[in-house]
Amino acid sequence: MAQRKACDTEALPRIATEIRKSVIRSLAEAGSGHLGGSLGLADVFTTLYFSVLKHDPSFPQWPDRDRLILSIGHVAPVLYATLAHAGYFPVGELMTLRKQGSRLQGHPGRDHGLPGLELSAGSLGQGLSVAVGMAIAGKSDQKSHKIYAILGDGELQEGSVWESAMAAAHHHLDNLIVIVDRNGVQIDGKTEDVMGLEPLADKWKSFGWHVISCNGHDFGSILRALYSAAGAPGLPSVIIANTIMGKGIKSIEGNYQWHGKVPTKEQAVDFIQELSENTNQREFDAIN
Repeated sequence: MAQRKACDTEALPRIATEIRKSVIRSLAEAGSGHLGGSLGLADVFTTLYFSVLKHDPSFPQWPDRDRLILSIGHVAPVLYATLAHAGYFPVGELMTLRKQGSRLQGHPGRDHGLPGLELSAGSLGQGLSVAVGMAIAGKSDQKSHKIYAILGDGELQEGSVWESAMAAAHHHLDNLIVIVDRNGVQIDGKTEDVMGLEPLADKWKSFGWHVISCNGHDFGSILRALYSAAGAPGLPSVIIANTIMGKGIKSIEGNYQWHGKVPTKEQAVDFIQELSENTNQREFDAIN
């Protein structure tokens, strides 16, 4: 089985921009959904699917594939857009998001028949438990694949997350890598105002995890963190990815009110234009 060939790291910013554009288009067409977190995670998803994960879009159920568990199911738009651009299904299908009969519902559902999904995600706080179970199974079967789980920082306020974290360390699950989307906001405001999480790194360390922090919008930083996480024998790893909700659209960056808000079709045109201009400027700067 030949897995998907990793992209040159220089191509990752361009791919991430196209994923962001697809997220914006699909949400504007749907008229509902979650934009802020989806834009904020685009760089992490791009790095995973186009540079790190062992996977094959032509054989989604390949037994030796790495598994990605999206615990924060409401950012499904960025998962869908990434899967489409990676070749799991046509990009045009993204425009059916949240429509009746679509395979792309508001939260990922394996029963909808969309390839590439590992978990039906809805209620927060459950994904890590599933990932721990998968990691234990992988160890038991002596498999080499890894389990990746993406959690929101607000989600860490769920007690079930820490029960799973304790179990992962107890079972020495060094085939488990968690990525925390640390954007500092949730639906009601700043995480530190709603239910403080800091010192977050120390909390994970106290539960017996290998902890790495990274800039969730710098591809080199993300890659270094993922490589470090893969090299911690006997320990589960967590990457605290510092991100910005709404990344790429200056007028909404860091604004928790865009957690569950979507652009109008007119705003979507402006947002996509802004992304295009920013990409062109980065390419100009790189050449000059």
